[in-house]
Amino acid sequence: MVVKPDRRRALPSVEILLREPALAPLAGLVSRALLVESARVELSRAREALRARASAAPAAGELAERIVRRARAEARPRLRRVLNATGIVLHTNLGRAPLARPAVEALAEVARGYSSLELDLSTGRRGSRGDGVETWLRRLTGAPAAAVVNNGAAAIFLALSALAGGRGVLVSRGELVEIGGSFRVPEILEKSGARLIEVGTTNRTHLRDYERALTREKGVAAILRVHPSNFRIAGFTARPELSELAALARRKRVLLIEDLGSGALTDLTRLGIPPEPTVAESLLAGADVVTCSGDKLLGGSQAGLILGRKAPLEKIRRDPLARALRADKLALAALEATLPLYDDPERAAAEVPVLAMLREGEAALRDRAAALAARLARQWPSAATEVVRSEAEAGGGSLPGVRLASWAVAFEFPGLTAQELERRARAGDPPVIGTIRSGRFRMDVRTLADQELDELVRSLAGSLSDPPAGATPRA
Repeated sequence: MVVKPDRRRALPSVEILLREPALAPLAGLVSRALLVESARVELSRAREALRARASAAPAAGELAERIVRRARAEARPRLRRVLNATGIVLHTNLGRAPLARPAVEALAEVARGYSSLELDLSTGRRGSRGDGVETWLRRLTGAPAAAVVNNGAAAIFLALSALAGGRGVLVSRGELVEIGGSFRVPEILEKSGARLIEVGTTNRTHLRDYERALTREKGVAAILRVHPSNFRIAGFTARPELSELAALARRKRVLLIEDLGSGALTDLTRLGIPPEPTVAESLLAGADVVTCSGDKLLGGSQAGLILGRKAPLEKIRRDPLARALRADKLALAALEATLPLYDDPERAAAEVPVLAMLREGEAALRDRAAALAARLARQWPSAATEVVRSEAEAGGGSLPGVRLASWAVAFEFPGLTAQELERRARAGDPPVIGTIRSGRFRMDVRTLADQELDELVRSLAGSLSDPPAGATPRA
């Protein structure tokens, strides 16, 4: 009988692999724990391959190279800057709004040392952590009072908990939406302790529906109006004006709360975008409390903003949840530096990246796409590049249904499928995030700045080497 050799015994131990010369450059850059973990993973993969194919064990040098690639990839932060070539301005997976330069500078300044987070420098006594942001929000919107929490969902959750906990809240059936990540308005109401009272129908809700519910139901605290910032119902529809709801709420002595979602602070029609209600308009129409996000159309850091009359805002501030949901110093620093830009709408349109990207015209976008295509063609003469029309969008639960005419570069690399090219682009430094359309890898330039084009080409140059630089080996 012939005994086949056990090929698994040919694999070196972890300790032997860690002494391989290929790992020497990682000394001091990567922890031993990470190197050991990477070695074990690669040895496990090699054993699986041996069992599946009965092939010869890889040499120690080859295993060491795999360990190096894996360790380098794992050592990189998971949260990294990327180049957004998707054409989606507020891409939730990519962190939504990029910050304006003053916000980036303010964030860095506060992060590099101690800060006056809860210290009133004029008196030397304890102060309010959101005072700077809240002052600017009052100044820009005319709101008598304002508060800041850590995100938009937290803002409406806190408002409902503080103002309607244990009592009824009227909501149109057409506004019982899912905000995102399976976070639904009925569930927010339930968790806040408020009791949901549905009125109207999915497509048509009239003022009389609210009136009947207020007459019929006992213990109603508020009317909640949810702005359709992430959906549209078209066709045979009806919805009361906010001013009508405000008059009814005053007459029935209940609060009117509006969740605006996207947080527009300026008239978007100046940017060539369909009108979107602003916070100031909602307050002027009679809403007692308005909530919105800070990192959508406002273009600031992740935050939830609550604005309105002093009495309900004071009640919100005193709620125990307010401390649990408060914003951190970095978000506050970035937001406080962003808000002053809105004191001049033209400056905001030019310097707040979200607004600048939404406003940019087709001619400038086509020129940028042509410039990118030329750079790619110079770097890879054998690759196919084509400037093509594209459709961008606001994204992030803002301006649903609004398509922005744009331009993109369709890029085809010899020997690589569009899927492989997309994967390698994501493995770049920084990663390039594009899309695949009609079997081709595409990069929309609406979400790319002029100064990012050379960086994009350098990133692709690194990731199109074999193997892709910084790519995590496939498991």
